[in-house]
Amino acid sequence: MSDSLEARVEQLLRQLTLQEKCALLSGKDLWRTVPIPRLGIGSVTMTDGPHGVRATQEGGRMYSPATSFPTGVSMAATWNPALIERVGEALAEETLALGCDILLGPCVNIVRHPTAGRNFESYSEDPYLAGQIGIAWVKGLQRRGVGASLKHYACNNQEDDRGRGSSEVDERTLREIYLAQFEAIVKEADPWTVMCSYNRINGVYASQHDYLLKDILKGEWGFAGVVVSDWGANHTIFESVQGGLDLEMPGPAKYYGNLLAEAVYNWQIDEADVDEAARRMLRLLVRAGKADGIPAPAGALNTPEHQALAREVAEEAITLLKNERAILPLEPASLKSVAVIGPMAAVGSIGGGGSSFLRPPYAVSPLEALQARLGSRVKLRYEPGCDNYFELPILPPELLKPVRGVAGLRGQYFANPDFSGKPVIDRVDPRIDFWWLSFAPLEQTPPAFTVRWTGKLVAPATGRHTLKVEHTGTVRVYVDGQVIIENTAGPVSWNVALPAASAELNLVKGKTYAIQVDYLRPETAVFPHIRVMFAYTPRAEEDDRLDRAVAAARRADVALVFAGWPEYYESEGRDRPGIALTGRQDELIRRVAAVNPRTVVVLNCGSPVAMPWLDSVAAVVEAYYPGQEGGNAVARVLLGEVNPSGKLTVTFPKRIEDCPAFTNFGPGREVFYGEGIFVGYRHYDQRQIEPLFPFGHGLSYTHFAYGDLTVQTAGKVGQPVRASLTITNTGQRAGQEVVQLYVADPAASLPRPPKELKRFAKVALQPGESRTVEFELDARAFAFYDPAQEDWVVEAGDFAILVGASSRDIRQQAVITLA
Repeated sequence: MSDSLEARVEQLLRQLTLQEKCALLSGKDLWRTVPIPRLGIGSVTMTDGPHGVRATQEGGRMYSPATSFPTGVSMAATWNPALIERVGEALAEETLALGCDILLGPCVNIVRHPTAGRNFESYSEDPYLAGQIGIAWVKGLQRRGVGASLKHYACNNQEDDRGRGSSEVDERTLREIYLAQFEAIVKEADPWTVMCSYNRINGVYASQHDYLLKDILKGEWGFAGVVVSDWGANHTIFESVQGGLDLEMPGPAKYYGNLLAEAVYNWQIDEADVDEAARRMLRLLVRAGKADGIPAPAGALNTPEHQALAREVAEEAITLLKNERAILPLEPASLKSVAVIGPMAAVGSIGGGGSSFLRPPYAVSPLEALQARLGSRVKLRYEPGCDNYFELPILPPELLKPVRGVAGLRGQYFANPDFSGKPVIDRVDPRIDFWWLSFAPLEQTPPAFTVRWTGKLVAPATGRHTLKVEHTGTVRVYVDGQVIIENTAGPVSWNVALPAASAELNLVKGKTYAIQVDYLRPETAVFPHIRVMFAYTPRAEEDDRLDRAVAAARRADVALVFAGWPEYYESEGRDRPGIALTGRQDELIRRVAAVNPRTVVVLNCGSPVAMPWLDSVAAVVEAYYPGQEGGNAVARVLLGEVNPSGKLTVTFPKRIEDCPAFTNFGPGREVFYGEGIFVGYRHYDQRQIEPLFPFGHGLSYTHFAYGDLTVQTAGKVGQPVRASLTITNTGQRAGQEVVQLYVADPAASLPRPPKELKRFAKVALQPGESRTVEFELDARAFAFYDPAQEDWVVEAGDFAILVGASSRDIRQQAVITLA
C-alpha cells in the first residue's frame, strides 16, 4: 500500500467517533456499506458474481441484464489464464456499468466431492490450477478499478449444513490443499476483500477463526484488505472482530453497530480491535474512491465484445472426452439429416443455481445455433425425448403472452397488505423467481406489502400440467378465475428449503388461460421469496416422447443427444444425491445409440456425470455451463469451426464409490476430511484406481507430438529449476494443446502423492508448427508442508519431472537431484 493511501486512512480514522467506526463495520442494506456523510464517506456497493454481474429487480439497485459468462469450472477448463484475465476486465466494466464497486468472486474452493452443490462455481480439484485461474480473474477485475472478494475462506466444500457444520481438517491437508490457492491469489493478486465461509473449521466458525484470519491470512500472507462475512455468516458481537472479521453483511447490523460499541464501553473488546477493522474498511473506501468523492470509471454492459468473449471462453472450455473413428467434427457437406435429441437441446442450462445465477438479455440454445449454421441444407429434426428436471422448472416467459411487448406477467407492487390504492411499481416480470423480493430503491420496501401478477398462459401440450409455488408469506393462484393454490408459510430462514404448494391442471395445447398470482409479504416474513414453477407432466401411458426420439435417430445420418442437469439442480444451498443424469436421460441415450452408431452425446453440466452408456456412443463432448453464447460455442465445435482445447479440471470417476471423500462427505455436525491430501487425481493415482476420465484429459481434432524433455539435472534446494520441450502439431488442423508439468517426490519423509501439478502452458499451433515450451520451478513446486516444523519443506534428493497431456497421459519425464 502506498504511503499516501495509508496517511489518508489514518487521517480519516482519527476523525471517526466510536459509533461511526462500529457503523462502518456493517452493511447498510443487502449490498451497501454504511456511509459517514459527515466526513464525505460514501457506501461501497457489492454485487454477486463471479461469472456475471447479478443485478436483479429484487435487489433494489440499478437493474439491467448483464452478460452471462461460462461458470467457474468452464473458466478453469480453458487452462488459459490470459483469457480469464480478459474476462476479469470485462466483468469489471459490467460491474461499473451497474453502479457497483466490488464483484463477489472468485470462488476458489476445492472440488472435494462430485456431488457438492457449488462445484460448477469452483475451478478445480487441484489448488495450483485453481490458484492460477483465480490470480488471472482478480488481476483483470481489479486492473479496471473493481474490487474482488476472494471466497469462500475456507473449507466450504459442501452445501448441506454449510451454515453450522464443521470441516475437520488436519494442518497439512489444510495448508497443501484447501489454503494453497488462497495464499497464491492473496500474495500475487492482492484482492480488495476476502469473504469468509459459513462453515466452521475444526469447531470454530470461519467468521471468527483467529488462526485462519489473523495468524495466516493477515499475518503470514500479509493481507491488507477487508475480511467480509458471507451473507449471514457472522454469529457474534465482539468475538468475530477479535478473530479477524472486518465487515458484517448484509445490513442493517445484526451484531455490530450499537451492540459492538456497547461491547467496547463494557470492556468486552478493546477499541484497538475496532480501530484495526475500521482501518481496513477505510482503506477499502479510499481504494474505491468513496472517501474522496472520486467518480468511478465508466462501465459497459453486455457489449458485442463481451458477448464474443463469452463465446470464446465457452469454446476454449469445451472438452472432447471421446471421439471414436473421428466422428467429430461433423462435415456439413456430407450430411443430409441430423437428429437433435434431448431436453438440453432447445433450452440448455447456462449456469447453476444460487447467488451466482443471472438471466442474461438472451441465451442461444444448441438447437438454434445448429439451425442457423446448417439452414435448409441439412434436414434437422428435434425431439426432446424426455424431461430432465428434478423439480419443476421456472414458468418460462415463452409460455406467456406478451404484456406491453414483453413476454411475462404484469406485476403490480403495493406498499400495503391488501392490494389497495395505486401500485408503487407497475412493470412486466418475465419470470416469477425472486430470491429476495423488494422494491427499488431498497429503502422503499415496506415491512408488509403485496404483489399481484396477471397474464395469459399458453399451454405447451395437451394433458396434465403441474403448477407449483415455492414461497414465504401467503400466496393465492388463480387460473381462469378459479383458485387452484392457497397457501401460507410461516417465518423461515433464507438459507433453508422453503415451503411449497402445487396443483395439477388438464390443459389443451395452444389454448390460452388467464393466470393470476397474489403474494402477501407480512412483517413476520423476514425473507420475502417467491418462485412459480410450471411444466407439462404427462402420465406414463400418454408419454411417447422417447419413442419419437428413437424414431428420429434411426432415420438420421447422425444423432446429437444433448443431456445434462437442469437449472437449480447444481445449486448453492444443497448438494446433489448422486452423479447420475436426471430423469430418463440414460435410457434415452442407450436407446438412441442402439439404432444409430453415429451418436454424439453433449453434456451440459458442471460436475462429473456417470456414463453407463459410454461404450455404446461414438463421441462425448463436455460443454459445462457455457453461458449465454453456449449454443453457438457448442455448434462451432461440433461443426469443426473451432478445434476443442478444453481439459478436465476434475477427475470423472467410473462410480461414485471411487471418490476420495466417498465415506467422508455429507450433512452433519462434523465432516471429517479423512482422505487428507489425497484429493482428486492424487487419490486415484495413490490407490491405482482407473477413472472414467482423468484429470487434465481432453482430446483435439489434431495431434501433438512431445519432444524430448530437457531439465536441469542437478541443483540446490531453493534455486530455480528450468525445464523445456518442443511441442509439434502433427495433424491437419490448427489447435491448442495444454502441456501439463507434474512433480513427483518418491522418497519423501512424509507420504506424498505420486505426482502433483506444478506448471502448465496452453500452446496454439498451426499444422506442422513446433514451439518450445519452457517452465521455471521455484522451491514451492518441490515442497510439502511439515506440521512438525510448521513450515514448507523441500528435502534434498531425487525428484521426477513428468510432462504430458493429462495426469494419466505422461509423454516425457526426467529426474533432477536437489542437493
